[in-house]
Formats: sequence, C-alpha cells, structure tokens
Amino acid sequence: MKIGILGTADIAFRRFLPALKKCTAFTYAGVASRMPEKVKPFVEAFGGQAYDGYDALLADTSIDAVYVPLPPALHYEWGKKVLLAGKHLLMEKPFTTDLEQTEKLLRLAEEKSLTVHENYMFLYHSQLAHIKKLIADGELGDIRLYRMAFGFPKRAQGDFRYNKALGGGALLDCGGYPVRLALELLGETARVTQAKLTQPNGYEVDLFGCAVLENADGLCAQVSFGMDNAYQCQLEVWGSKATLIAPRIFTAGDGFAPELILRSSADEHVLKLPADDQFLHSIEHFYGLLQDCADIKGHNDRIRAESSLTTQIKVEGN
Repeated sequence: MKIGILGTADIAFRRFLPALKKCTAFTYAGVASRMPEKVKPFVEAFGGQAYDGYDALLADTSIDAVYVPLPPALHYEWGKKVLLAGKHLLMEKPFTTDLEQTEKLLRLAEEKSLTVHENYMFLYHSQLAHIKKLIADGELGDIRLYRMAFGFPKRAQGDFRYNKALGGGALLDCGGYPVRLALELLGETARVTQAKLTQPNGYEVDLFGCAVLENADGLCAQVSFGMDNAYQCQLEVWGSKATLIAPRIFTAGDGFAPELILRSSADEHVLKLPADDQFLHSIEHFYGLLQDCADIKGHNDRIRAESSLTTQIKVEGN
C-alpha cells in the first residue's frame, strides 16, 4: 500500500518517516507542501515525490492512505478531504479539536468503508502492555489511584501551540496524552468529574491544566499537563501493596530502554524493559486495521471516547 504525507511537520520528518522506512507493509509515496523549499529536505533524506500542494497529493489515485501531521485546527478540514478522496486516514493526535468534528469524520469514514487511526504512539509501546500485566496479576494489589502527567518548558514564541486559530493550547497538545492513557486504564465508563484550564494574561490559549476522571467502579485518575512547565512524562499507579512509576510513559522513543520503579513500604526496585519503537507499532496497527476490520467499531469508539473526554475538560475547565 502507498502512503503519502500531507504537510512538512517536524514530527513527520523526525519520527514518522524513519519508522515508516522500517515498515514493509507500506510504500512511501511522497510529501505535499504549499512551499516547495520545505519539501526538499524530505526528498533528499527519504526520497519520494514532492507534491505541489495538498490537493495534488490527494489527486494521486495510486496513493491508498494519507498521514496528516498538520496543526489541530486543520485536522477536520483535511481529514475530510482525505476521506472524500477515498483514502484511509492516519491522523496525528488530536484527531480533531472537538467531539462534533470527530463524530463527523468517523461517520464519513464508516459510510465510505475507510479506516482511520489516531496516532497516540505510546499505546503501542511494549512497556504499557507490561504495566497492564503487572496490574492484572495483582503485583500492586488493589488499585487506589492513577496519576498521569505530561508537560514541557515553553516553546518558541511563534510555535503553533500558542496560536488559537491553529488549535493550540496545552489540552489539545500535551493534554491528550494523559487523557488517552486514563481512558485506557479506566475503561469506557470514564467520565470527567473536575477540570481546570489556566490561560495566563497575554496568551490566547491555555498553558496548563488538570482534571479528575472517574469510572463506573469509582476508580479515579488525576491527569495534569502543561506547556510552560518543568518536563514531566510520568504515570504513577498507586496500589494497596505497591506503587508503580513509569517516568517515560509517553515519549520512550526508538532505542530508549524504559524503566519501571516498583516501590513498597519494604523496598524499592527497578524493572529494566527493552527498547521498542512505538511509532513503528502505531503504523503497523493502522495497517492491521486495514487488513482486518473486525475491531474497527471498537477502535473508532475509543477515538470518540477520547475526543468526548477532551471536550468535557474544555467545557468544565473554562
């Protein structure tokens, strides 16, 4: 299958294409941009065709799927155009900026029998499977609380993350990670009970925030996020017997071997896990959905659920 890229975002160059080159399921077609000078480094490093504008790539009937790493406010518009062109859609997170847009895209994909995938890569890293097994096996005892946090220092002033018109804001950028992880661990009954978004004077978007989510069993997750913060990328699972800490739950890149800290009242030890390529596995998962549509409904429902939770936080937190 041939896949093309809509836009020359840094994540496409730095993370997506190196992973794609390892994936034998797809052939890289090329990248589209409205500015030819931005395409040149892509072609020099990875080959592929340079398309003169997004519409030119979508008009290429040889392309089966499209990866969209554009700023969030453009996801709905170009995601819709990808689907209307009859191509499968790999959307960089967040899927859209609100639940209404997400519902429209998912309905369109379902009507046209096309596959969509939201690129939360950490879900496909083997460390998360290891954490789930420790929980399921009772190594931590009964789970009392989940805490997940993702935040980083302030970026350059011109970064799209601080631009409201482009879908900026901490919730839509880094907030989606802990929210999606909370959904993964709490299950489909997760709902938002409290939320707070902070937009300091002089900014048009939220810079940091937090929320509490609760499932039907009364189990809670505290999520926090920010893009004017000291760096943090952590999951903490507090159990009746022990606490587990995963210090690099969201960004354990290719070649990085993560560690899990297990802490009890008696001792503390570190579990060293193997390196993995979560970006590659996300692409492979997308391909798996294309080959076997048995889980399409469940997959799409999880995209809906994450978008619903993020929208709830946006409403509750303002």
